[in-house]
Amino acid sequence: MASDLIRVDDNGVLTLTLSTSSAGTSLDHGLVLEAREALRSVARGTLDADAVLLRGDGKNFCAGGNVGAFAGADDRGDYLRGLADDLHSTIEFLFETQLPVVAAVQGWAAGAGMSMVLHADVAIGGASTKLRPAYPGIGLSPDGGMSWQLPRIVGAARARYIIMTDQILDAERALELGILSEIVDDDAVQQTAYEVAAKLAAGPRGSHRAIRHLVHASATASLSDHLTAEAASISALGASAEGVEGVDAFLAKRAPDYRGVR
Repeated sequence: MASDLIRVDDNGVLTLTLSTSSAGTSLDHGLVLEAREALRSVARGTLDADAVLLRGDGKNFCAGGNVGAFAGADDRGDYLRGLADDLHSTIEFLFETQLPVVAAVQGWAAGAGMSMVLHADVAIGGASTKLRPAYPGIGLSPDGGMSWQLPRIVGAARARYIIMTDQILDAERALELGILSEIVDDDAVQQTAYEVAAKLAAGPRGSHRAIRHLVHASATASLSDHLTAEAASISALGASAEGVEGVDAFLAKRAPDYRGVR
């Protein structure tokens, strides 16, 4: 990979840095493209990873799109379509990997930054973390899947209200709404998020994939169909190497070694 800001470490954590201190921690298009290639490699089986960590390299997780670059484009509509398409293909690969996703949400997560937080299975914030849709403030509509994910987290009516009124959500409110999973001290956000990602990476890969799939599928499945899917999933995992290891470890009163049986 071209940048050490996009990397897989020995714990199996794929770190994807979305912003840097340059350009005010706005979403970095180059890093989005690097992240897409890394995620594509995971999805295609040429790069091995067990969890994803989304982060920013600066005071903010991501302050949104680079509005100055928007304004400087010769054709703003075409430029924004290109940025959105690149970000969206990155998100599609994020989901295709089926890996658990953790976000280290320090400082601001605005616009596309807030969108990316919504795609995390676990989002760790700090006491001063703030989230804001930001799109109406510059006369635009959401991208990055915000208008798809936020209604699934907070409900359609509340999602419309938050986005249309461009609400600033502080950490406590975001936790109450289920956008953030945990609040820690500001200086502990990055480390805590990494530790969660590493713990997930050491866990049962098949179980995590099944949980993500079942939870997402539940939004459109009937109860009967979903119960059938749950039964098929737990049956398949029970016969898998990880499932056998988990049950045997429980009975032997020892910690399971999921990575050792992959």
